[in-house]
Amino acid sequence: MLSKLNHKNFVNLLGYCEESEPFSRMMVFEYAPNGTLFEHLHVKEAEHLDWRTRLRIAMGIAYCLEHMHQLNPPIILGSLDSSTVYLTDDYAAKVSDVQFWIESKDTGSGSGSSSPLSDAESIVHRFGMLLLEILSGRLPFSEEDGLLEQWALCYLNGEKPFKDSIDPTLKSFDEETCDALCKVICCCIHPEAKERPTMAEVTKRMRDITAMPPDGATPKVSPLWWAELEIISSDGN
Repeated sequence: MLSKLNHKNFVNLLGYCEESEPFSRMMVFEYAPNGTLFEHLHVKEAEHLDWRTRLRIAMGIAYCLEHMHQLNPPIILGSLDSSTVYLTDDYAAKVSDVQFWIESKDTGSGSGSSSPLSDAESIVHRFGMLLLEILSGRLPFSEEDGLLEQWALCYLNGEKPFKDSIDPTLKSFDEETCDALCKVICCCIHPEAKERPTMAEVTKRMRDITAMPPDGATPKVSPLWWAELEIISSDGN
């Protein structure tokens, strides 16, 4: 299943280790050295993410999810939040989660079953909330403001300018882009799941807004450079 996820914005599987004595199981994934998106958004000691970097991260996540949803059968993440997104040396997004649905589960009872379509709609909602978190720099939940979605409601429905919800630590941002992304977020978190766009539609809208193609959102330096050097060295010997 993981071998199908050959995408530059996914933390790809490098290998699998299985030992009987002592009993051990291990999967080895590529390394993303700059920690999680959560840390850079919410931990003061972490390096600050500027406006363009945040858009690049959001686009990388979108391209990865689009790729996953278009596989046959589609691969749907089990979870998506800022703690499951890692950042490379040049701050490109690396989505990481291995708990996902591959195909619908049919229990025959009409309840307790799940389908790729319904899970895809859920992931679209989570992406909308993650995009809101990236732009606002606010926690998904805080004791002071409650759920982020509730806190942002007055900005999303137009009662207050959406630009006022943007992370105040950002030195600059584009207001026109903000307003366009606000509409994307509103579509993604629509209360009626069937009314939400697909990830392909979301990604297209965001690409039109940011003018960032897939190459612009992928890592510029391979995190596997050390392995490539080792292979070259071994071949030389």
